[in-house]
Amino acid sequence: MDLKGKAVLVTGASQGLGKALMGHFARRGARVVGVARHAQPMEAVAESLRAEGLEAHGLAYDVGDKESIYRLVGVAASLVGPVDVLVHNASTLGPTPLPLLLDTACEDLQRVLEVNLVGPFRLSKAVVGNMVVRGGGLVVTITSDAAVASYPRWGAYSVSKSALEHLGRIWAAELEGTGVHFLSVDPGEMDTRMHADAIPDADRATLARPEDVAARIVTLVERPLPPSGSRLEASRLEAA
Repeated sequence: MDLKGKAVLVTGASQGLGKALMGHFARRGARVVGVARHAQPMEAVAESLRAEGLEAHGLAYDVGDKESIYRLVGVAASLVGPVDVLVHNASTLGPTPLPLLLDTACEDLQRVLEVNLVGPFRLSKAVVGNMVVRGGGLVVTITSDAAVASYPRWGAYSVSKSALEHLGRIWAAELEGTGVHFLSVDPGEMDTRMHADAIPDADRATLARPEDVAARIVTLVERPLPPSGSRLEASRLEAA
């Protein structure tokens, strides 16, 4: 995909991998909209990119809020046009320190699923129909090894990511031949606030930099894509 002039929507974009993805997409010539819950840090990210002469916009919406989704998509489209690339990056761990499933409140599980699974489903529904009409588009889901491995205390997050991956595979199967592509990318362990919240005593020197992971993901988007529905590991992707 030639990203010049493409409309890209990235959720969870005020920090970490989402922030890095915004920058890499914008520097490739894309028209980028970032979304996060808090307006000030999100707008600061967009403003820093505009200071480089790039097209970037920041919106404050909660992807776990049903009422926000169509407003979010409508505002994004008014700024950059119909979305060509949608990146589901926003997610939550739930309460930390991470509890055992027996100690997980039903309300906490529900919130994790709303943000990590139901929100991306709603957002995909709001965007993908237009992609089908236009004959092409790409949806990238940021997943985790917790989607395929059973780690104690990661229950709510793991369940949400496992379901989100399979959701992408079902989208891919149902929309085969439409030109709309679905990929799941496991970024690996990164030096982010979320990782620090989950594993505060981790050795940061062993963790991947979000900027490096973002560069690999954007390079993936620019090159011939693997089959729709594929699950990829960022560490195995070709570097920029």
